[in-house]
Amino acid sequence: MTEEASLSALRPLRLEVVSVQSQVVYGRVGNNVAVPTLERLGLSVAAVPTVVFSNTPHYPTLHGGALPIEWFDGYLRDLLARGALHALRVILVGYLGNLAQAQALARWARALLKERADLRIVIDPVMGDLDHGIYVDPNLVDVYRRDLLPLADGLTPNGFELAHLTGLAVNDVESVVTAARTLLTGRIQWVAVTSAVPDTWAQDEMQVVLVTRKQAEVITHPRIHATPKGTGDLFCATLTGHWVNGVGLPEAVAQACRQVVHALRHTEQAQCAELLLPSGANSYDNDAIYVREFIFASASSHAESDLRIFP
Repeated sequence: MTEEASLSALRPLRLEVVSVQSQVVYGRVGNNVAVPTLERLGLSVAAVPTVVFSNTPHYPTLHGGALPIEWFDGYLRDLLARGALHALRVILVGYLGNLAQAQALARWARALLKERADLRIVIDPVMGDLDHGIYVDPNLVDVYRRDLLPLADGLTPNGFELAHLTGLAVNDVESVVTAARTLLTGRIQWVAVTSAVPDTWAQDEMQVVLVTRKQAEVITHPRIHATPKGTGDLFCATLTGHWVNGVGLPEAVAQACRQVVHALRHTEQAQCAELLLPSGANSYDNDAIYVREFIFASASSHAESDLRIFP
């Protein structure tokens, strides 16, 4: 029996998540964060790199770059060719290296959705932030709008990215909710906005705004004064993993916030330059996560109600 025939007689690896995002040799961003996080939640993961760098760009030296499109497109096609996607439940999309990758990914995902209507897609549209502005090709904004967002079930932009995707100001929670709801078209069921309107935060708190077609909720969590890269990747992977595992969206967001807080406390205590993922032994019992429903009371005011605490 030939090696090819022998392989065809065996079952392919069961993959539940395909995570498409960055990879670094040194550090904890992109798939270096997403893969262990998802695996800790009991999910089997295929990591598809979009870029491979020595480290994140804020260090004095940087080597690497975007994967050639022939490689990237081949990675996606070979997953199909190996028959590895029969159990696929979700595609997680993070940092993309260039326009060609975004377009190849969109073609691949569209073909999968034709065969698997139940497949979920979560996109973290990594484009920039308030501190650094846009740090990808500005044309990616239009590619996200045209090619990728229509395929998504959920989105996790930060406040800066939400403003650029929608072209709307996001100066308070009400405007964040209004902007996010313009994205709730087609397949998109929810938008979880991280680092939402920081000018309105209470001292030592941060907030995420979760917006669905039926309601909006403000999730408040402690602010830790450590600033390693990768917290957005950790948030999105944790939220996605819990959601795919059947946890309701508000609780999944609260769990993601808690995991970020735990990781930041662990990193701060170790005085580490890179994000440290806490082990199962770490426990921070005082980090309550508060979830409040945001209600438009009138055209000029709002109210928050339905306080829930996830201890």
